[in-house]
Amino acid sequence: MTVDLIGPVWRTLPWRALGAAGALGLLVAGTPLATGAEPAPWQTLLLLRGVALIGALGLAFLLDDPARHLTVPVPTRRPVRQALRLALVAPLAALWWTAVLLLTPSASRPPVGATTLEAVAVAALAFASAALAVRLTDETRPGPFVAASLLLIAVLAPLLAPEGWALFVQADDPRWPVAHDRWAVLAVAVAVVGAVCGPEPLGRRTGR
Repeated sequence: MTVDLIGPVWRTLPWRALGAAGALGLLVAGTPLATGAEPAPWQTLLLLRGVALIGALGLAFLLDDPARHLTVPVPTRRPVRQALRLALVAPLAALWWTAVLLLTPSASRPPVGATTLEAVAVAALAFASAALAVRLTDETRPGPFVAASLLLIAVLAPLLAPEGWALFVQADDPRWPVAHDRWAVLAVAVAVVGAVCGPEPLGRRTGR
């Protein structure tokens, strides 16, 4: 049954939003290479964090589904359909992020593993936010609202996060390893939220 869904789900993915975010991210990542600039390490890290956010904004539209209300009664549960959407996009996202890393100047590139962890956490936050919006509302296209919320979080988080959390540190900061322990916890936490938000609420599922 799940295999039979691959084609229909693939066709309903928000390719326009995903493609736009992917193209913009590659364009931003390749700017130093195209201009011959030699950014400092902190600038390259900031660039990669910005590109990760751009990619996450595309993923905010992943659960947009104009036929959402028509698929509620189908035998395949919503968590399976959402997981399938994520599984179809994940390999493409991994290739995209690899290209982003290769486009950045190697001389000033921050540690790849830690930076990738940040990108995964932000992507997981986008997916969890979309899943939460789908669970709490009847919107068939919650993507714009989710993307706007994600942008707001991106602006406010560095300003409002407690100093002790030290999430947005530089690679040469002694707190870098501890910061990425927190990034890992954040990634797991938002992934759990996304999974919990998957099932259709009972009242909506039964038509009440």
